[in-house]
Amino acid sequence: MKKHLKRLPAPRSWAISRKTAFWTIRPSPGPHEAEASVPVGLILRDMLSVCATAREARHILHGRGILVDGRAVRDPKFPVGLMDVLSLAETKQHYRMMVSTRGRMALVPVDDADAKWKLCRIEDKTTVRGGKIQINLHDGRNLLVPKNEYRTGTTLKLQLPGQKVLGHYELVPGAPTVITGGKHVGEVAHVLDVRLTRNPRANVVTFKEGFSTDIDKVFVVGKTAPEVKVPEAPAL
Repeated sequence: MKKHLKRLPAPRSWAISRKTAFWTIRPSPGPHEAEASVPVGLILRDMLSVCATAREARHILHGRGILVDGRAVRDPKFPVGLMDVLSLAETKQHYRMMVSTRGRMALVPVDDADAKWKLCRIEDKTTVRGGKIQINLHDGRNLLVPKNEYRTGTTLKLQLPGQKVLGHYELVPGAPTVITGGKHVGEVAHVLDVRLTRNPRANVVTFKEGFSTDIDKVFVVGKTAPEVKVPEAPAL
């Protein structure tokens, strides 16, 4: 596997300039895909501008002052993806990684209270030894629950840095969602109906706003109102 990445072929979801330098930071294998995350070193240097070079970013990370989901991160290539909470311990600033209406990964400032939890979508679940249910979440986490009480597509509200379930939001009519891909990426839409398909294609979700998309591009973010803030739309 290559250890380097040029800026021009870097994922278009990264909000970086393409022609200021030749190389950028390649993300290491982790809980998120490259297209749906940004390396933490690149966030410090190019998105937050807390340092000028990759070497300075490594120095900051080695001080264990950068937290992702409440845990210190030292690898500058560690991928920070959708709904992850990035905290700067020294300045007490917190950000939640979201996706903008341009399809770019964007940081949204949050306060101390909101930085203590995150939303995780259930991607899959299996039965393991002892009859317990293992839930597989979108950020690579696996949770063991005693009962099969959550459906695939449901969003869990987890405490950070622990993994205590604070609440859950189901994909039902009226639920607010964030669209994570496609033409309406980054928009908040409310579920009208979930249509199950009988073919290999993904199930389709229809929204009150007048459009529909595949179910794997839908992230429930609350019961009646969104629990998270979305990036502000860029000025025209």
